Amino acid sequence: MTRETPVRLTQFAHGGGCACKLPPGELEDVLRGLDGSTTTAGDSTLLVGPATGDDAAVVTLPDAGGAPDRVVVSTADFFTPVVDDPYDWGRIAAANALSDVYAMGGRPLLAVNLLAWPRDVLPLDLAREVLRGGLDVADEAGCHVGGGHSVDDPEPKYGMAVTGLADPARLLRNDAGRPGMPLSLTKPLGLGVLNNRHKATGERFGQAVATMVALNRDASAAALRAGATCATDVTGFGFLGHLHKLARASGVTAVVDTAAVPYLDGAREAVRDGYVSGGTRRNLDWVAPFTDFGHADEDTRLLLADAQTSGGLLVAGEVPGAPVVGELVPLRERSVVLT
Repeated sequence: MTRETPVRLTQFAHGGGCACKLPPGELEDVLRGLDGSTTTAGDSTLLVGPATGDDAAVVTLPDAGGAPDRVVVSTADFFTPVVDDPYDWGRIAAANALSDVYAMGGRPLLAVNLLAWPRDVLPLDLAREVLRGGLDVADEAGCHVGGGHSVDDPEPKYGMAVTGLADPARLLRNDAGRPGMPLSLTKPLGLGVLNNRHKATGERFGQAVATMVALNRDASAAALRAGATCATDVTGFGFLGHLHKLARASGVTAVVDTAAVPYLDGAREAVRDGYVSGGTRRNLDWVAPFTDFGHADEDTRLLLADAQTSGGLLVAGEVPGAPVVGELVPLRERSVVLT
């Protein structure tokens, strides 16, 4: 099939970006009891697995001995079109996949493409543009792209499986938060509602695209230089969802100063005008039992639960240039408290 007229990629997907994730509560039910490990009891090669719901898996190399200076970080991420431009979608999906490695304090080394394409519906030259976008972002990250896998699928999807390396003594983990640590957020919120408005209207939001294609490499390096040991990235489960997972894994409560949380231009207007995805509403439903919303209004709650695509890092520590949006305190009745 060849391209004759402009194609709006977002119209070929039932949702967009990380908002298409399975709802977090349903996913936890599915995964319950599946620990993902086939190693024998007492084998400690799996340093980070599914137990805490962290951003990536971390394993020691089999021949590394008792004190390895490098560990392997492994992750995969893919999703349906979040924007209409195929090159931008490829860039965004690649940055999002690489983000999981940065969220663990690692450096991406090798990626392989994951591509699903309705070959009888969408021109293959569009798929080439998607792959070109992913390649350019991987090149910016200094990460090799070594091929991948493709399938003929009714709905377009793209992403990457990424392998990285990290220093085991300087990992960023979601279970390493302790009372007294400040919380820094390295990208503004509102990507989900702006992407949803784009899908519905065709309006392009350059500030959202620029935010999504920006690598979390520098933020990760800055967090490590500042001595941080605890972080996660903010993607499909929203700021509140990922913060709840971090607080739960660390056995603490997170207190958030809602006035300090940054938002993209146009985000509040998009919520006001009703451009809220089903994924965002499911996120809010999931975190509600674990959250003290204080005096936050409904629009603020939705923005804090907004399903982000290729969002920033949420770091337990002060990251130069990033706003401090709260702090971790000893465990209370709820895992998240808004003030």
